[in-house]
Amino acid sequence: MTYQPRAPNQSADENNTNRRLYNPYQDLHHLHSKPSIYQLPSSPEFLFQEESQAQRRSWGENLTYYTGIGYLAGASAGAAKGFSSGIKSIEPTDTLKLKINRILNGSGHAGRQIGNRCGIIGLLFAGLESGMVAVRDTDDVINSVVAGLGTGALYKAAAGVRSAAVAGAIGGVVVGLAVTGKQVVKRYIPI
Repeated sequence: MTYQPRAPNQSADENNTNRRLYNPYQDLHHLHSKPSIYQLPSSPEFLFQEESQAQRRSWGENLTYYTGIGYLAGASAGAAKGFSSGIKSIEPTDTLKLKINRILNGSGHAGRQIGNRCGIIGLLFAGLESGMVAVRDTDDVINSVVAGLGTGALYKAAAGVRSAAVAGAIGGVVVGLAVTGKQVVKRYIPI
């Protein structure tokens, strides 16, 4: 209740007769009967109608997704590799503190290196795939496989033509297998 000053000749009973106390919780008793305060939609909401009809990520979302997934997978694999090399580098005379330091240094160093490499591969793949979709104006398996070929070739381009060709072939095969595996999973496993 807020303080209301009263006149000097007014008694306390006269002041309270025309006023009531404010209770901020008086209307909240019905909230316990409802299952939820908010009725949120279960389908995604879009700002523009064109966005609701598109069945693929935008180029920016694609870039963020593949770069992030690549870095995360590479950093995890690199940390595991660094962990094993850190274990192998432990000497019998090392103290516990030194053993832990070797393991952490090995995990961090290898995790950063491999994570950065895989993040760059994801970045190249996302850019090439989004470019293929923009050029061809369709979204199909061909875009992904060609982006895989181009990613491998671009990643190893500095090592020479032969290395770039082999890496491009490996990239195309890996992406082809991944796309085929995704189609098999969609067909036989209800998600």
